[in-house]
Amino acid sequence: MRIKVLLALLTAALMACGNGETKKEPGLKDALGDKFEIGVALNTRQSSGRDTLATQIVQQHFNAIVAENCMKSGELLKDDKTYDFTQADEFVQFGVDNNLNIVGHTLIWHSQLPRWFCVDDNGENVSPDELKERMRNHIHTVVGRYKGKIKGWDVVNEAILEDGSYRNSQFYQILGEEFIPLAFEYAQEADPDAQLYYNDYNEWYPGKRETVVRLINTLKERGIRIDGIGMQGHIGLNGPSLEEYQATIDDYANAGVKVLVTELDMSALPEPRRIGGANLTDTESYRQEIDPYTDGLPEEVALEWNNRMRDFFNLFIENSDHIIRVTMWGVSDGDSWKNGFPVRGRTDYPLLFDRDHNPKPVVTQLISEYTGQDK
Repeated sequence: MRIKVLLALLTAALMACGNGETKKEPGLKDALGDKFEIGVALNTRQSSGRDTLATQIVQQHFNAIVAENCMKSGELLKDDKTYDFTQADEFVQFGVDNNLNIVGHTLIWHSQLPRWFCVDDNGENVSPDELKERMRNHIHTVVGRYKGKIKGWDVVNEAILEDGSYRNSQFYQILGEEFIPLAFEYAQEADPDAQLYYNDYNEWYPGKRETVVRLINTLKERGIRIDGIGMQGHIGLNGPSLEEYQATIDDYANAGVKVLVTELDMSALPEPRRIGGANLTDTESYRQEIDPYTDGLPEEVALEWNNRMRDFFNLFIENSDHIIRVTMWGVSDGDSWKNGFPVRGRTDYPLLFDRDHNPKPVVTQLISEYTGQDK
């Protein structure tokens, strides 16, 4: 009997220690999960599990993922017109293994498109019927492969310019505006249960936003489903304004679709100005002007960045009836495409986690406020 009692006490003690050791620290998904999903874009090093620090951040803070590049047509389709799903399969499996909502990005986009997709053997644009068939085959192949695993797709990406006109892509040259409804039709055929989105940037420009709203109305009038609009949140310290962003959310909500902030980052660097004919001294001076923080952000700039990012999250929270997901375009500053765009080789600070994978103050502020826990 004494042995049984001792064993019971020992088991209870071990369980208590175990519970103490495995206490889960709250993350962004715990703070914001009742408002909207919080997602993040992954590169192939992260979705393969090789970047273990990024994996830990994703597991703690995010409940949705999107592929930065590996699901774009130029990555999937090879020159011999065959598919290579190796990296895409790895990305999807990462999402399944970690119980994450997986977003497909993107089916039809003029960029990162195989060179042969819209042309014949002579390099001339294919006929409308041929392009329709290629689009349908591609969408059915990709969406069909991940049916039941990927619950939402960016069907068409970046088809409209800031002035509201359509981008003169090969899709537009061959099919006109009709290529967008066709893409949504094909996606709905391939997976009737998946959510379907149109995704673009700079939608706070009134002309662009008005065309997107007309697109929404056109699709609905024709009985073609569109569930949401992705607003790429590539913002800076000086623009857009919160009021411009709010106006865009309002217009999309009034059109009867949900809003997704799909590619959120905020550059801390000055916008580059165009110069020409400069000598080497001028070029070096310009380099210092546009890449001033190679050794770290000054305290006042970091504070400005943090306050503005917090203002945007406050805006998203205030509009959580309309916004269903906010997705960061990268895990940490060192991963960001903004280090190479619009000028290569700069040191930028656009994401929620720094180069050492530490959370910035806005992260801890949000967690503290919305979970009631100080960190």
